[in-house]
Amino acid sequence: MSMRPVLTAVCLACLLAACGKPAKPEAADAAASAPTLYIAPEDVVTVQSSAIAGGPVITGSIQPERRADLAAEVAAVVVQVLKDNGEAVRRGDLLMRLDDTALRESLTSAEESVRSASQAWEQAERQVQRLKTLQQQGMISTQALEDAEIRRNTTQSELVAARARAVSARQQVTRTLVRAPFDGVVSERRVSVGDTVQIGRELVKVIDPASMRFEGLVSADRVAELKTGQTVRFRVNGYGNEEFAGRVRRIDAAANATTRQVALIVDFADDAKAPRVAGLFAEGRVETGSSDRLMLPESPIVRSGEAATVWRLDGKTLQRVAVKLGERDARTGLTPVLSGLAAGDRVLRNPSRTMTPGQGYELKPAAAASAAAASAAK
Repeated sequence: MSMRPVLTAVCLACLLAACGKPAKPEAADAAASAPTLYIAPEDVVTVQSSAIAGGPVITGSIQPERRADLAAEVAAVVVQVLKDNGEAVRRGDLLMRLDDTALRESLTSAEESVRSASQAWEQAERQVQRLKTLQQQGMISTQALEDAEIRRNTTQSELVAARARAVSARQQVTRTLVRAPFDGVVSERRVSVGDTVQIGRELVKVIDPASMRFEGLVSADRVAELKTGQTVRFRVNGYGNEEFAGRVRRIDAAANATTRQVALIVDFADDAKAPRVAGLFAEGRVETGSSDRLMLPESPIVRSGEAATVWRLDGKTLQRVAVKLGERDARTGLTPVLSGLAAGDRVLRNPSRTMTPGQGYELKPAAAASAAAASAAK
């Protein structure tokens, strides 16, 4: 039987046993008349001192260092999709093909222009060489040779321009083939076969799962405590209570103008243990220092606005004690107790609203507590 159901059952039994008893106005009399509360050892938390990191809290997400958002470089229709979300790819693998019909016609035209310009230049060059020979023999004027050289230079310029157009057309055809820029995984496919895409339209995203890092934010109020190389301990959503360690690699030089937070890049201490899924929420603390504090989990704490209380086992009775709490440690999930309790104090793990200060209690094993609760309910 879990701890909370045991305590709830015991409290209910005590209430049933108390039915029919006359109520007394005095608090002491009310406590004396309250039935004995049977508590299992599992329902008790012993206040202990433990080390708590004193650095600033860091929140963010797990993101790959190597990621590429591949966009359309030509306006065309998607005619083939070869890789889908989650599929592994190698560098140079074809991911997607766009319609290249019109572009290939442009390439053919450009190549024909190159051949035509090349023939014109070759003919002009031969003409210049012939006229040079005739000019040396005095058979033509210098002006005729110069005119031929001008025509040759013009055809040469046209050839260079035609070759440039052919290169551009060839590149346009190549851009209809979307290839993986590195080894990785397709993380997001944004178009399907038949979609018409314009230049700049996002097509597919590729990430490298082996390059994951923690990209987090820290309040600008704590930026003076931050240094590269500091240890960061954090938990990742989806990995339960598993704790990850890392080190600060980079601290941004400017805070966000809206949130007043500073971005950090944290490398995993052990890349082999890093999550392989991007975008997972992570939260932890940069360890700029540590100190010993009395710590409590959240369940024993009863909050009412700014005030907080716990139910302490004091001798043979229960006492409601006001406590002053510090900032919750995101790494452990525990809250430091600044005042109100001492090391070794015992408090109820899941207190009930029906309990009365000064009410008596008895510690019994879980099975015995359940039996006592059943007996009291009769």
